[in-house]
Amino acid sequence: MTDAHCHPFDLAARFPGAEAERQQLNVACATSAWNLDSFVYHESLAVADKATFRLCFAVHPQLAAMDAGAVQASLDTLYRLVGEKRLDAIGETGFDLYNESFKGTEKAQDELFAQHLELAISNGLALVLHIRRAMHKVFAYTKALRRAPALIFHSWSGTLHEAESLLRRGINAWFSFGAPIALNHKEAMRCCTHLPAERLLTETDAPYQPLRSAAFSRYADLSLTLQTMHSLREQAGTLPAVPLESLIDANFHCCFSSMRF
Repeated sequence: MTDAHCHPFDLAARFPGAEAERQQLNVACATSAWNLDSFVYHESLAVADKATFRLCFAVHPQLAAMDAGAVQASLDTLYRLVGEKRLDAIGETGFDLYNESFKGTEKAQDELFAQHLELAISNGLALVLHIRRAMHKVFAYTKALRRAPALIFHSWSGTLHEAESLLRRGINAWFSFGAPIALNHKEAMRCCTHLPAERLLTETDAPYQPLRSAAFSRYADLSLTLQTMHSLREQAGTLPAVPLESLIDANFHCCFSSMRF
């Protein structure tokens, strides 16, 4: 199985057995970090098995509101890691306008996103996006986004029409789904049912998207996500000719391919 977006450093603090579980399930994952401590931990996991991990780093769009003093250090680390060719993708970056606090940092988010996008384009790296109540911001960057090697929408929260529109505009986008489709989020379920199977990814966002009654999300949750996706597409007659898990695995390795491998 593949986990297109997770936070192993944060998960380990809540679930010490996380790495053993990942190994047992043979999960390949894309790890997200915004500070050096998290990234170094993720990189240490990748040392023994580089093909299993895709290392991602970015200034999270919420950071300007939650810890403005940490933004510059995070940005400096991003430029350093890109320069040292230690990243497989830049992310999670994007826009978060979920509440008034985040909306108050919209200008800072704009400036940070522009820098992240240019770094991804100039260095041939995939871009992992966190978008909450800000899809209009994505469409404002359509021309530039066509130049990005790959765009991964972490926990896709848009509509089917919006996803199809991005693809029609020539953006090399993939759409990642996790707990929401198992929690009866209708639009997420519709999207993962009808989008091209070649554009689907699975994720846990561990530990931040728990299933109902769970304290946190974990790698084992991927099984339910895959089962739900398979069931939805089977009922709709949209299952691909090849096994869905195999196709999503191929999608993962395709969109996160980079100059490091």
